[in-house]
Amino acid sequence: MIASLRRKGTAYTALAGMVTKTTLALQWPAWIYILQSLISMVVFVYFWRALYANTPVIAGMTLDATLVYILLVRIFQPLGALTMVHEFGYQLREGGIAQLLVRPLHIQLAYYVQGLGTLVVALARQLPVLLVALLVFRLPLPTDAAAWGVFILSALLGHSVLFCIDYILGCLAFYTTSAWGLGWAVGGVAVFFGGGLVPLNMLPDWLRQIVQVAPFAQAIYVPVSLLSGLTPLSEAPRLLMIQLLWLAGLAPLARFVFAVAIRRITVQGG
Repeated sequence: MIASLRRKGTAYTALAGMVTKTTLALQWPAWIYILQSLISMVVFVYFWRALYANTPVIAGMTLDATLVYILLVRIFQPLGALTMVHEFGYQLREGGIAQLLVRPLHIQLAYYVQGLGTLVVALARQLPVLLVALLVFRLPLPTDAAAWGVFILSALLGHSVLFCIDYILGCLAFYTTSAWGLGWAVGGVAVFFGGGLVPLNMLPDWLRQIVQVAPFAQAIYVPVSLLSGLTPLSEAPRLLMIQLLWLAGLAPLARFVFAVAIRRITVQGG
């Protein structure tokens, strides 16, 4: 049994390494992504400065607090990436879904491991964005080790929760012949309700109380709000427990949804 687990662990590790090497080999997309991240960060900063031009506080947040949150969101935006709709759509279109089904690996776990490998590379590529935030916009990074520890744990749990949601939404690709528009629609909803455009504190009270504990908020808003000080660290145990509960519920649900969706498979290519 131990030997079997070791072999499977080696296979998943090799899979993560392969995805990482593939991502690193694509130089032009990487530079374009960095440029896009830098431009969007500059746009966001000046947009919020313009909003605060005639008022010192919006929804209880000062300009400095908002900019800290926004800059951290732009740096850690890979945590909120959604890819499974496009991935399943591509595999269906090209006929590769058949190979995934016969591969001696658990599909959901394999994609999760691939996602972690891709996330590590994506976060490393955010270094230029971090440097611009520090040197140009004077981002004050927290010096409290506890804040960073809570952030890392919350980010890992939140990313896992979002992956489960991403996997479930990705299964919608089995019910359509074109996943392109569906993927962009899902991505837009996730960015807004995940706190990627505006701090969720600024939403109306009735909506904020729902969105802050919803799955989309777990990957970006929860960890970044803890790191930025927007949410006090005393709230960390409760928020981490919410993330654990979401993960415990969504992981088996994602497996079930895939098992149902795969029965409706229609291979469009191959």
